[in-house]
Amino acid sequence: MHLPSKKLLPVSALALGLALLVSCSEASSKTPTTITAPTAAASSVDSQPDAKTDTAAVVAATKNQAQANIPPAVFAENNIAIRGADPVAYFKQGQYVAGNTNYTHEWAGATWQFSSAANRDLFANNPAEYAPQYGGFCAWAVSQGYTASVDPTAWKIVDGKLYLNYDARIQRRWQQDIAGNIARGNRNWPGVLN
Repeated sequence: MHLPSKKLLPVSALALGLALLVSCSEASSKTPTTITAPTAAASSVDSQPDAKTDTAAVVAATKNQAQANIPPAVFAENNIAIRGADPVAYFKQGQYVAGNTNYTHEWAGATWQFSSAANRDLFANNPAEYAPQYGGFCAWAVSQGYTASVDPTAWKIVDGKLYLNYDARIQRRWQQDIAGNIARGNRNWPGVLN
């Protein structure tokens, strides 16, 4: 088993502690924050000639992210949101439609794909109207206090908002108490991201 270098451990521990401090101090804020871990290059002692400088850089980056108006995290694989599904199509076509790599929009730290330029433009003008609730994570999972991936064919629009679920079986469970599950999900989000 490879253990981290003793020189690296205090820097990593300090960075983690500062990230937690910022995260906790922002917990009452309406805008969730995203804390970025040090990059892989920071895992090598040789790439950290001056631990004080690197720690200061981590602190500065953490404070900048905490103060920025960063949208909530989204479910993405390989930086593609909600498995490449066109979020606008659920509203406009009433069905799951796969997005196209020719029509994309960057939002909330992920690439969203669309089936047409028109759908892309609608989303770009008002992402909050079309983006799924809970960042596109499984609505059942969020109602239970954790996050899980989704199957974009397991979806439902409730009161003008899109909810995705892990699969059809979990969606049936979620639909047994939609109002209660949404209320629990709203209480849990975005805290489940921590």
